[in-house]
Amino acid sequence: MIPVREGIRLVHITWVLLRHGLDEFILAAHLFRPIRFFRFFSPFYWKDHGRRPGYGVRIRHALEDLGPIYVKFGQILSTRRDLLPDDIADELCKLQDRVPPFPGEHAVTVIESALGQTVDELFDDFEVRPLASASIAQVHPARLKDGREVVVKVVRPGIEKAIRRDLELLYIIARLAQRYSADLRRLRPVEVVHEYEKTIIDELDLTREAANAAQLRRNFLGSELLYVPEVHWDFSRPQVMVSERIYGIPVDEIDELRASGIDLKMLGERGVEIFFTQVFRDNFFHADMHPGNIFVAPDGKYIGVDFGIMGTLTTEDQRYLAENLLAFFHRDYKRVAELHVESGWVPPETRIDEFEAAIRTVSEPIWEKPISEISFGHFLLRLFQTARRFDMEVQPQLVLLQKTLLNIEGLGRQLYPELDLWTTAKPFMERWISEQVGPRAFVRRVRESLPQWSEDLPEIPRLAHRVLRQAADGELKVQWESEQLAQLQQSLDSSGRRSRRVVAGSGLAVSGAILLAAGSGPLAPAVGLGLAAACGTSGLALILLGLHGR
Repeated sequence: MIPVREGIRLVHITWVLLRHGLDEFILAAHLFRPIRFFRFFSPFYWKDHGRRPGYGVRIRHALEDLGPIYVKFGQILSTRRDLLPDDIADELCKLQDRVPPFPGEHAVTVIESALGQTVDELFDDFEVRPLASASIAQVHPARLKDGREVVVKVVRPGIEKAIRRDLELLYIIARLAQRYSADLRRLRPVEVVHEYEKTIIDELDLTREAANAAQLRRNFLGSELLYVPEVHWDFSRPQVMVSERIYGIPVDEIDELRASGIDLKMLGERGVEIFFTQVFRDNFFHADMHPGNIFVAPDGKYIGVDFGIMGTLTTEDQRYLAENLLAFFHRDYKRVAELHVESGWVPPETRIDEFEAAIRTVSEPIWEKPISEISFGHFLLRLFQTARRFDMEVQPQLVLLQKTLLNIEGLGRQLYPELDLWTTAKPFMERWISEQVGPRAFVRRVRESLPQWSEDLPEIPRLAHRVLRQAADGELKVQWESEQLAQLQQSLDSSGRRSRRVVAGSGLAVSGAILLAAGSGPLAPAVGLGLAAACGTSGLALILLGLHGR
């Protein structure tokens, strides 16, 4: 049963979907199939029916009307290009947090409650009017007592309660969709909602974002590529985050960048270098690098903000990703297929030749284009979609990576349309791989291991003496665990039990036959027949159990 409050909200959502011409989404449900013909009597069906925008546009408009929680859901859903058609994913990428600010007085209440002091005691100056507003939080400019300019990010009052209420409703909708619609079931709606829940709940904790900012700042400290504002930890709590205020040109303001004399070609190449540095050198990358989160300083250095969503890769994923890209640009499709199997991205029983042929089919058309038009992000997308046919499990960290790469590519080519991503990225990846698998990598790993070896080496003579003493005294025991041996032992035990049951059952059956033959002899007929029946039935049951492996 759906609670009354959720039921009312569900009716409102249905009304919004109908208003935006998404009646096919509602009527796809098994519950409404018998009354589908009623849509022909709906004014929404006939209003501008022939001039309706695309399906993706209608979904985007509906999410915008449903409010900030659903806008955020659409933004996160847009990252799942492995599950969505391209037209819908492209439209969802256009969703922006056009959320009216909440009253500044409410922000003051949150700040004072979180930090235990009044705003006047905390800041030399605090602007009640917000600088920017989004679905989860809004930002106010302020100045600390020592004169430093800062921005104060404040979580919306009551937003967690609203999010959890709408999450319950999203789960209800997802389960209904998964139950009644085969097309929507393919998109795994419950899994998508679960992923959204993890992401948005993490964003509610601003200390998590502050920690991400501090780590990224440390990674690029002193770099000419990227500047990350400093976090002021003394003024930061789960509901409040205070960080250095930055000034720069929004990265998508191309005319303003040109007027400031900034080299757009260099800016595009630096964006690519920043991305690959984060992914391969630091294994910690900004996974929400849309233009609203990136600014450019007067000297051409990038400035990043909003670190609520960050991505990481395992060392194995880093290496396999780099080798995949290099193998692709060398047209070594067999190696791409082998890497997917070696990495565990597809099952080990996958036939390499079939997988190689599928990869070749989606990859070869790319080479008909100039290399400056080849999209890394779309290549990864096509590769993941092809691998899904071979039971590839979607890796969340790779989805984040692919989404970020698409953002970086789009940004880079917006700045400099002739940007050659491959020329910029290839030397970086080749150098990184040589550092991971070559002689330099061996020397580095030895150097990193020396402190641990220095602790372990003095113990080796004592341990060797103990092992030799136990061997000389006949006390040495070797314990070996093997999953295959355990399965073999279990199989042998089961086979032995079956054999014993068959033998015992056969004995009982024979005994029953003897007793049946003796039933007309010295035993009372009733007794003889009863014993014979009992033995025969028990024997037959044991034989059947033994033959069926129970």
